[in-house]
Amino acid sequence: MENNEKAFLSVKNLVVEYTSSKQVIHAVNGVTFSLERGKTLGLVGETGAGKTTIAKSILRILPDPPAKIRSGEIWFDGQDLLKLSDDEMRRIRGARISMVFQDPMTALNPTMRVADQIADGIALHRGISKHEARHKAVDMLEMVEIPRFRARDYPHQFSGGMKQRVVIAIALACNPDLLLADEPTTALDVTIQAQVLALINELKKKNNTSMILITHDLGVVAETCDEVAVVYAGEIVEKGSVEEVFDHAVHPYTRGLFDSLPDMSSTGRLQPITGMMPDPSKLPEGCKFHPRCPYATESCKKDIKKLVKVSGTHYSCCSATINAAAKVREV
Repeated sequence: MENNEKAFLSVKNLVVEYTSSKQVIHAVNGVTFSLERGKTLGLVGETGAGKTTIAKSILRILPDPPAKIRSGEIWFDGQDLLKLSDDEMRRIRGARISMVFQDPMTALNPTMRVADQIADGIALHRGISKHEARHKAVDMLEMVEIPRFRARDYPHQFSGGMKQRVVIAIALACNPDLLLADEPTTALDVTIQAQVLALINELKKKNNTSMILITHDLGVVAETCDEVAVVYAGEIVEKGSVEEVFDHAVHPYTRGLFDSLPDMSSTGRLQPITGMMPDPSKLPEGCKFHPRCPYATESCKKDIKKLVKVSGTHYSCCSATINAAAKVREV
């Protein structure tokens, strides 16, 4: 992930803040990662970690005010998105970068038929007639396994799973190069969740689309992603290939996430991570995780920790556990 030579998307030292009631909310604090063409990166972490803010920064749809990108670079296919004009960015949104939003009901216009909502983006970005765009929109509905005769229906006439399929159809209508999927299966039951993920993967492979998947579900990451980045308090604390992070988790927070998962083969109690996420307006000094970390030292409370290579493409910002992991490998 640190080799940027093949990177299709590269985010460097991204800092995003929200200003609210004279408080400064430090949402994203120096995030850096890269993604190759056709690969899928999973962003994992608790609610409020900054995952959605990272995705919206890439698409440049953060509400301003209160949000402000203070510094950083977002390189997409050779262009720094943060330096593009609003008109240039509008030509990229929907055409080359699309987003599947978390709540399909709020993402859809309740007063428009679903086919018309898909057709609007196609007509805008492909420069074709409304009639042609609507024909392609109906084809997209069929592609996400919604019958053609439902094209004239309104969002309230669909189930939650079908609404999510419509949102996916809108996002993929123009064959984007990058798909940002913000917890696309959170509100769905397990059966529909599996169908939606299989659908996204099939369409992604068909078009060689890169994807950033935001999720709380480590099982979804294992099944869907090539790489994973663990986000805590607006920072990436560990990243690497799915195999590296899942099989050799180093950071105490990552380990805590795995320890909190139920194990059907074990009769022991779950080991939840103690405490709560820090107040983003009053982040602790040093390592942001140290108030909840059982291995914290005085150094953790004072020194800012940076990502350090563990092995291969595996990086972590916890030096104590990296050294311990190295000793284990030596043995």
